[in-house]
Amino acid sequence: MTLIPRRDFLGASGVLTGLIAAGSPLALLAPSRAWAIDLKALSSTEGATLMAVARTIAPHDKLDDAAYALVIQSLDADAAKDAQLLGMLRDGVRQLGPAFAAAAEAARVQSLTAVETSPFFQTLRVRTLGTLYATPLAYAYFGYEGEAFSKGGYLLRGFNDLHWLPEVPAEDSGPVPGA
Repeated sequence: MTLIPRRDFLGASGVLTGLIAAGSPLALLAPSRAWAIDLKALSSTEGATLMAVARTIAPHDKLDDAAYALVIQSLDADAAKDAQLLGMLRDGVRQLGPAFAAAAEAARVQSLTAVETSPFFQTLRVRTLGTLYATPLAYAYFGYEGEAFSKGGYLLRGFNDLHWLPEVPAEDSGPVPGA
């Protein structure tokens, strides 16, 4: 049995943590305002940098970090199984530098523009857009109720509820098309 030194163990795995804002639509879905995601392959610093990349690619100022953390969790799970992906992610994070996560948005955009054609950026872009917008956390933020088929379709669930339009009397409806 080989023991791994504590310093090496802590450097090889990480945790992303945060709080969900009290007034956020995500607070209604989450059992607690605190969240944490265990990282198997990435360190906490690498996870924070990748989360800043995801937030820069798909910027929604009021969307909580918990939604972006799900993107990083997905990447981390795949990187734990794929050494090539893990190496590419680590090289990309190294290229962005240690101050990327704390940098202003304009500086982050400039840094990402410089690596825009790299496989690192393209992988992060595709994963961010594909994972972020397919989560119930993002659905709640944007007001999307999800697919309707399992709930009986849209017709009886508000499809034709036009309460936001004023009622128009029949005699004032104007000319009838094709008449």
